[in-house]
Amino acid sequence: MDVINKTQVTVFVFSGLTDNEELAPFLFILFLHVYMVTVVGNIGMMAVVHNTSNLHTPMYFFLSYLSLVDLLYSSVITPKMLSDFISITKTISFDGCALQFYFFSALACTEIFLLSNMSYDRYVAICHPLHYVSIMTKKNCCHLVVLAFSIGFIQSSMQTSCIFTLQFCGSNLIDHFYCDMPPLVKLSCSDTLTCDMVTVFIIGSCCICTLTTILISYTLIISSILLMKSAKSRQKAFSTCSSHLMCVTMFYVSVFFTYIRSPSNVFEKQDKIAAVVYSVVTPMLNPLIYSLRNQEVKRAIIQVMHNVTDVVIILSFIRARVH
Repeated sequence: MDVINKTQVTVFVFSGLTDNEELAPFLFILFLHVYMVTVVGNIGMMAVVHNTSNLHTPMYFFLSYLSLVDLLYSSVITPKMLSDFISITKTISFDGCALQFYFFSALACTEIFLLSNMSYDRYVAICHPLHYVSIMTKKNCCHLVVLAFSIGFIQSSMQTSCIFTLQFCGSNLIDHFYCDMPPLVKLSCSDTLTCDMVTVFIIGSCCICTLTTILISYTLIISSILLMKSAKSRQKAFSTCSSHLMCVTMFYVSVFFTYIRSPSNVFEKQDKIAAVVYSVVTPMLNPLIYSLRNQEVKRAIIQVMHNVTDVVIILSFIRARVH
């Protein structure tokens, strides 16, 4: 759809994840199930951490906030994507697009800083175990979480104000399934050099800062683990880090594929697939990875299930006695 030249666009239209109408119902059902698992998994993870005293440690403190961010992060993108699968027109208002981009960018950045915080936590736990309690205090953990959210929302404010002050006076068709920076910049009829530089600087700074912290932390962690004499200690140390490493790898690989490369129209479909991975699939997999690969979380979930079963049995018994 086009609008008259010199007129600011007020509504955007998404091309969507697919233009195959026969495939759309299948994708709707698939991603609806993915989103339901995401919601249940992340809320469940937060509830388990909150209600299990054994999990009131810095690692699970960060994990609970990671689950919160994953829940919100997915909810910014997935419901709109689902509605577009069953809609004739895939439209979003200019303000709605700005809001979607703002929260998407803020929560994505917050996520990478939380992952960075978690790598630092593992570094202190494995490399400086005697000082772990004094370093990773409740106050320091709160400061790290506040810092992650602050950086996320501040940088998002800068990107959003930069992108949505551009002029959009040509096509209003966004070749994507949500409002993202690359397809929006392509639509602008303004000079986007300043905006491009700001975006590259912000994304580059955040990625370099967090990835450097993660790489340095795990380099030191692996060095310390290899020096451990006990095979059991090495296995335990590796197991506590493996879940985090899997989450970091999934997120960064898909993000780098989309943003950290030269722009090209050749990979547009692959861009959408990568976007699905980090915006829809990763928020679902994070709680599953931590629950399936972490023995403490497994035990906590089993205990919660036992408690729920006991409550159901008691309620059934009371109901039977009443009748």
